[in-house]
Amino acid sequence: MNKVLVVGAGGVAAVSVVKMAMHPEIFGEITLASRTLSKCEDIAKNVKDRTGVTIKTAQLDAMKVEDTVALIRESGAELLVNLALPYQDLVLMDACLEAGIHYLDTANYEPEDEAKFEYSWQWAYQERFKEAGLTAILGAGFDPGVTSIMATWVRKHKLDGIRLIDILDCNGGDNGKAFATNFNPEINIREVTAPARHWENGEWIESPAMTHKYEFDFPAVGKKNMYLMYHEELESLSTHFSEIERARFWMTFGDAYINHVTVLQNVGMTGIEPVMHEGTEIIPLQFLKTLLPDPSELGELTKGKTCIGDIITGPAKDGEGEKTYYIYNICDHEECYAEVGGQAVAYTTGVPAMIGAAMVMQGIWREPGVWNTEQLDPDAFMDMLNKDGLPWQVVELDAHPEF
Repeated sequence: MNKVLVVGAGGVAAVSVVKMAMHPEIFGEITLASRTLSKCEDIAKNVKDRTGVTIKTAQLDAMKVEDTVALIRESGAELLVNLALPYQDLVLMDACLEAGIHYLDTANYEPEDEAKFEYSWQWAYQERFKEAGLTAILGAGFDPGVTSIMATWVRKHKLDGIRLIDILDCNGGDNGKAFATNFNPEINIREVTAPARHWENGEWIESPAMTHKYEFDFPAVGKKNMYLMYHEELESLSTHFSEIERARFWMTFGDAYINHVTVLQNVGMTGIEPVMHEGTEIIPLQFLKTLLPDPSELGELTKGKTCIGDIITGPAKDGEGEKTYYIYNICDHEECYAEVGGQAVAYTTGVPAMIGAAMVMQGIWREPGVWNTEQLDPDAFMDMLNKDGLPWQVVELDAHPEF
């Protein structure tokens, strides 16, 4: 098993295929497909220049199952890595079932016409993948992805369970732009403007977006304001680790970013309902996306570091009460650009996607069915993180922080 099909040609895919090309012993043949062939060809040139490896490219409308099935069969791929938009998750899963290959993505499905993302649609595929003898891995980026695998690793090696978990995502990078998003503007703004939710004592607690703010001193970055948000791994972690009492997700934003989003939301530019503009129907958020900087083109401009990880409290394995651990990765934007030509936000998603794909390709994660990353053995994945550019650290804290 050594042929892979990657769908999507944004910043994450650009990182992931370079890292795949660095492992020819795992990824013997790589095909990259997207609606825009020129983007695939640009990425292929970058891969060739950096690694000497030639990858195949193809034009694909990923919303057409029959086209994806045809490309799968033409390429001989045994795994499809979905690095496109989350709107396309279900049709790509359908294509994998029809063509008989494994599936992996980095973000859960959400309808294009509704700002709602949850795993129910993809979890419903469990029996179909199981009966077909195929594996589907959901959310194999960093968050979700590494943050969930880190939780499983701590649960396996340090604690007998998880009582409290806070996931902290800090981007301390600066690209010099007045306003730009770290990843796809449409998806990013939909997440930020959605109501915040966290899991506590067996139920979801909802609050208005961006209303809970705390300053946290991040390793290698420093003090940053972080905001309570909803993120999909809260749903899967609270489902699969039933002992969790409270699970929260936090992300840092600068004041300028918050001000811009607030104004754009107030004037209707973040809307996802169609509106008429001079006789043409447009979706405001999609129009806004065309005006904003392309995140995949910000790598050369971005300086600083990211720090992403989990703070976890639970019963100690030695039986001596509770312990708290902070497990995290620090990633440097400039080092990422030097290695692969992309910034750290794309790197921290693209590298885990490559490692997750490697786990499937090597048969380490190959149980038939649909799985979130926290349900899988973490050790080989965590080892590969250390070797492939995302080394992690784990430290014991005196107690769970009060925020």
